[in-house]
Formats: sequence, structure tokens, C-alpha cells
Amino acid sequence: MKLQPGSERIFADERTDPLDGRVQWAPAKSLWLGSMTAVAIIFGPLLFSWSAFALFIVTSAITLCFGHSVGMHRRLIHASFDCPLWLERLCVYLGTLVGMAGPYGMVRLHDFRDWAQRQAACHAYSCHAAGFWRDAWWQLHCRLMLKHPPLFRLEPRLADDRFYAFVERSWMWQQLPWALLFFAIGSWSWLVWGICVRVAVCVTGHWLIGHYSHRRGGQTWVIEGVAAQGYDVGIAGLISMGESWHNNHHAYPGSAKLGLLPGQIDLGWWLIKAFEAAGLARNIKTPDNLAPRPGARRVDGPDSAGAVART
Repeated sequence: MKLQPGSERIFADERTDPLDGRVQWAPAKSLWLGSMTAVAIIFGPLLFSWSAFALFIVTSAITLCFGHSVGMHRRLIHASFDCPLWLERLCVYLGTLVGMAGPYGMVRLHDFRDWAQRQAACHAYSCHAAGFWRDAWWQLHCRLMLKHPPLFRLEPRLADDRFYAFVERSWMWQQLPWALLFFAIGSWSWLVWGICVRVAVCVTGHWLIGHYSHRRGGQTWVIEGVAAQGYDVGIAGLISMGESWHNNHHAYPGSAKLGLLPGQIDLGWWLIKAFEAAGLARNIKTPDNLAPRPGARRVDGPDSAGAVART
């Protein structure tokens, strides 16, 4: 197989095969999410209160929008806009609190998957091609072990950042100060809903959006010759902070704006525009100043609302 370039952080050689690997249970990852989910299912209903539910909604929105969507994805991974280092670190820290991984782990996970999906073929793990329940088990509790994986190399700006290195080493423990604070304010109800329910819902929801955004939905763009296409999952546009407009993202991966068509709500983009209005964001990349991804072809097809997106 002739390998195609992907992330600038991924270095493959002639031995690398994105198909040659096996899915292996990841104990730490599995026990982390499994314990959060078990506590959420068992104790969440028993300890429900409206204040705890409000805490869950507010903390989920902040960590997903400021943290995962804007900090981790659009800034750290894709560098789709520039901002002061203190703001980048704050947003990335909030992204760590989502509970999926530390900053280096998130970049590695994203870039390996992005690289694999750009090949002519890749393992079913990398493109969510397995059935619903198998993909859930694989993505939430396992990892893909390629026989000859490509090399992952962070740029020095990130690799040498002591703050990111500390957060990477301690990303699970970063929940602890907030757990103590929530317990002090609202007892067990706030702790369970502010930490366990939030982590279980946000991490599982992230997988759900990833699963469906690589299987079905609205499609304005087709990328020729790749293992995985992206689809827009309109029903999740609001709660995903714009991340579910994944067909747009496949066409313009470097764009800070993911909701490109009328009616595509993109809260992450609105936050970046708020940063810009406050003088905190600049050099913002959008399709207005980016070329489409190589191989991208605009097509007619149903958008997320069921209308026809014309070329």
C-alpha cells in the first residue's frame, strides 16, 4: 500500500501498514471510564438534585466548548487560530477535565486516527467501521496496536512545555481538586453529578458523535481515495459545540469554523469570535483563507436539515 501523508506529527516508513494490527484491551482506560459510568448509573439517580443537574450542564458545556472543542481540537491540534499562551493553556486544561486524556494523549489519538483515515484503507478501529456495540467496546475500553506503527513526534513547542507535561502525567488526578470543591459545596450529589456523570456522559457522547460522523449523515464534500469519509450529524450540532459538522471538518481540517452552512450552529466558533472581539484571538483560519483538503470534491447531497446542499 502506498501511504498518504496525514498529520505533520506522524512519520511512517515502508513497514507501516494501517491495516496490520489488533485491538487490545486497555486496562487503565477501561477501568477509568467504567468506574465513572458505574457510579453515574448507580448513584446518579439516587443523588439527583436540580442544583447538581445544573452543575452537570454548566461544567459539561464549559469543558466541552472552551476545553475540548476550542482548546484541544481547534487550537492545540489544528492551530486554527492564535491566542495568548495563558488562554491556550487554560482552554487545554479545561479540555483535560472532559476526562478522555491529557493534552499529549489527545493530540496523539487524533493524529493517529487522522493519518489512518487518510490512507486508501485502514483498520476498522480507526474509521469506526465495526458494528455499534463492538465499536463502543473498542473505542471506550481498548486501543489499536499496529504491528509497525508510525512514529509520533510532538513539535518542540508542545513537547518542551512543562505545564502540558505536568497535566499529561496527572490528567486523571486533575478531577480531584474539583471533586473536593463540589463535595464541600453540595456534598455527594454535586460530586457525583459534577464529576462522574459529567465524565461518563461527555466521553461516551464524544464516541457516539465520532461513530455516527464516520458512518452516515449530511455530506457536502467527498474526499477521494481515502478510507473514511466524514458526515455532518445535525442533531448533535448544539451539544457537540459544533464538532458534529464533521463532513465540513474533513474538507477543511485546519478551519476554526466547523459549521459552514446556514443553520449549522457552532458554539466553538462563536467562542473564538468572542475571543477575537476581546483582542485574544487572531490569524483565524476559515475556508475563506484555506484551500480544501487534497482530494476534496463538492457534491450535491442532503444537509443536516434534510434540504439539498447545492454545489
